[in-house]
Amino acid sequence: MKKVTGLVSMLLVLSMFLAACGNSESGGEAGDSNKVTAWAWNINVPVLEEAAKKFKEENPDFELEVVEMGTDDVYSKLTTGLQAGGKGLPDIVLVEDDRVQGYMNAFPDAFVNVSDKGFDEMKDSFPSYKTELLSKDGAMYGFPFDGGPTGVFYRTDIFEEAGVKAEDIKTWDDYIEAGKTIKEKTDKAMIGLDLNGDDGLYRMMLNQQGTFYFNEDKDVALTSEESKQAMEVQQTLNEEGLVKETVGWDAWISAMVGGDVATAPSGAWLYGSITQQGKDTSGNWGMIQLPAFEEGGNRASNLGGSNYMIPSASANADLAYDFMEFFSTNEEVQLSAMEGGLFPSLNTIYDNEAFTKEVEFFNNQPIWNLLASEMENIPAVNYTGDYAVAKDEAVKAQSEIANGKAIDEALKASEERLKNRIQ
Repeated sequence: MKKVTGLVSMLLVLSMFLAACGNSESGGEAGDSNKVTAWAWNINVPVLEEAAKKFKEENPDFELEVVEMGTDDVYSKLTTGLQAGGKGLPDIVLVEDDRVQGYMNAFPDAFVNVSDKGFDEMKDSFPSYKTELLSKDGAMYGFPFDGGPTGVFYRTDIFEEAGVKAEDIKTWDDYIEAGKTIKEKTDKAMIGLDLNGDDGLYRMMLNQQGTFYFNEDKDVALTSEESKQAMEVQQTLNEEGLVKETVGWDAWISAMVGGDVATAPSGAWLYGSITQQGKDTSGNWGMIQLPAFEEGGNRASNLGGSNYMIPSASANADLAYDFMEFFSTNEEVQLSAMEGGLFPSLNTIYDNEAFTKEVEFFNNQPIWNLLASEMENIPAVNYTGDYAVAKDEAVKAQSEIANGKAIDEALKASEERLKNRIQ
């Protein structure tokens, strides 16, 4: 009798252990219907936590656990969890714009259809390029968050010394001519680029033309006319001696705040780095939109941005949805995100004083209003699931062109390699 009782006890303990293990495999723990777990990084963490406090005002039992980890760790664990059928995943996960389509295509049933839960009613509150990014077969699978509208950050002191007026720069040809004048008058480079390591400028120029590494049919498009035009601009800048080679992030930022380069085309998020690392340069900055490829052409583009998604394996998908709907559409929450350096894609707040006010650091220019004005004009593009390898090949082509290879030849070779890599 003692042996039977002991066996029952062992089985009971084992069953409790297995149940506990099972509960840990999903974000919302069984029996804890008021708690959701989120994976995020950096400045996104305090923004989520502040939003949870506000959500609790109407939902006092709500609990949010934010697990902070690096961007690469999030994607590594997310991929592993999706391959395992959702095991170990949170209720909410932050995913950057360039990664969304890859996950949606590779794991078509892995994320909650938020259109089915009513989010389409809020669709008009976001720019179309963000909602299209998160859509498949007419339904949305995530919540738009921050965007990366682009502009040309420039040093007003260098422009003044050279006698160049930023407002006269309408096209990339104008930009190049302004760079020549600045080089002649001040001996400063027009732009800092890592031609052998990053293709941010090239991507911005592709996006503003309504294309990317892939066209609207998801076919490889490195040899498109738009791609060639973008590479021609970079090649001319380099050949005219207007580029300062800046290898890596730190060198790029240092060149700007140190006054070694006159401009930095980039996403809105660059504001934070400039103001933090170049505090003594306050008042010496301005911003214009990206130059167009032809007079009157599109000057809106995007670089960066992210979204929140709910894994289908979530044990608390309904509560996660309620919180994320609140998070993404609550104006107070989104304004607090902006204070942290994240540019909200919620368009109902663009007439708020935070966007219309003059910014002292930028010579009292209302730069946020300028950036907000282009959000609806940013073209939607196909990142596809092959974004990473495509970027690798684009950088190779860019490097070869910088080292003397013909544009057509370099892009054709990269396109052929890319096709082979993704087959």
